[in-house]
Amino acid sequence: MPGGSGRENTNKAMLMKSKLLAGCLLAVASVFAPKPCAMANEINLEGGKVRVGVLHSLSGTMAISETSLRDTLLFAFDEINLSGGVLGKKIEPVIVDGASNWPLFAEKSKQLLAQDKAAVVFGCWTSVSRKSVLPVFEQFNGLLFYPVQYEGEELSKNIFYTAEAVNQQALPAIDYLLAQGKKRFYLVGTDYVYPQTTNLILFKYLLTKGITVNNIGGGLRKDGDGRVISAGKYVPFSHMDFQQIVSEIKTFAAAGDACVINTINGDSNVPFFKEIASAGLTPGECPVVSFSLAEDELRALPTKDLVGELGCWTYFQSLPGLENKTFLARWNTWLATQRHPGVVKDNRAVDSPMVLSYNGVYLWKKAVEKAGTFDVDAVRKVLESGTIAFDGPSGKITMLANHHATKNVYIGETRANGQFKILKTYPQVVPEPFLLKVLDEKLGNK
Repeated sequence: MPGGSGRENTNKAMLMKSKLLAGCLLAVASVFAPKPCAMANEINLEGGKVRVGVLHSLSGTMAISETSLRDTLLFAFDEINLSGGVLGKKIEPVIVDGASNWPLFAEKSKQLLAQDKAAVVFGCWTSVSRKSVLPVFEQFNGLLFYPVQYEGEELSKNIFYTAEAVNQQALPAIDYLLAQGKKRFYLVGTDYVYPQTTNLILFKYLLTKGITVNNIGGGLRKDGDGRVISAGKYVPFSHMDFQQIVSEIKTFAAAGDACVINTINGDSNVPFFKEIASAGLTPGECPVVSFSLAEDELRALPTKDLVGELGCWTYFQSLPGLENKTFLARWNTWLATQRHPGVVKDNRAVDSPMVLSYNGVYLWKKAVEKAGTFDVDAVRKVLESGTIAFDGPSGKITMLANHHATKNVYIGETRANGQFKILKTYPQVVPEPFLLKVLDEKLGNK
């Protein structure tokens, strides 16, 4: 019937137009829709190798500390490759420079995961660099081992913290100083998240120990109601002029029983301690305990003027024991024979962040071998089991379900040769990364 045929033809034409429109919309959507993430566990295992990322500042203000972590990682990789690799695969390091530029850290981490398809990344020093890369590792399901003391209050399924938590460095140091009769504490640090949060924890911890607000120096921070919520004097990265701050410290110390808690990071420690020495402040009068200054950085300081200053770490190069002795012998042999570009051979020292980097590589290796795969989810599950431990140069280190590690803690006193005399050992300290809530409850600030 003619009328019916016309309607049928019209319907067919409309159907064809609808299909064409739908096809066009689908094509447009395919162009502009976000591409699925190249998951980090799409690991490159070509050529009998496994790619492993190294993400540290090899230039800029943090290079003084981070370059040595790269070197220790290369040492661990070479050791493992000589012994057959991991699951029969040789480690192929992919080294990138974060350049002390926090947004660049994020870009470089994306490169390592999405482009290089690294099975794991070892890196970062500052908390701001770690927090910059954290969303990238979570987006691409990557795996980061973080080796440097930090403020806690963080847990990501994509990061394992071989680093000292606050209760594995700052709190033992405070306890030691309190036991030595110190009653006045001056807090100074670099102006970013690690010193700020650590000093907030220390401020509250000192209050729980009976130290009054007036005996906590460096400046007080108050909320809108006038309540003191933190304390500390802060300087920017690469700060060089400490004359005024050291003058304040000297005045603060004049009342007696005083000490300084130092969370300055990077090359600013050099002018800070030079000013301390120039001002005639001695450890006997007012000791400084530092949380980001160890044997590696001491190479650039006048250590003869710093004898008696304190450090608290989970490793000192002067530790006794066969494991540390053989580790140092292997390290020195490797330095003399390695051919990696940029690695300095002479006048080297080993410190806690370097050893925690080294330990992290072996914890990852053990987890991969137990999982029988490089798959990130499988390796994570093994690391969270509490069964992965490593007897390294600092003693036994065990990764726990909270992604932090149980380890020994040591208080040390600086010697003229840039090494530390061990004063006290706290064996196998279990990490407690979340302290602020606990301290608030003790102070009744629920």
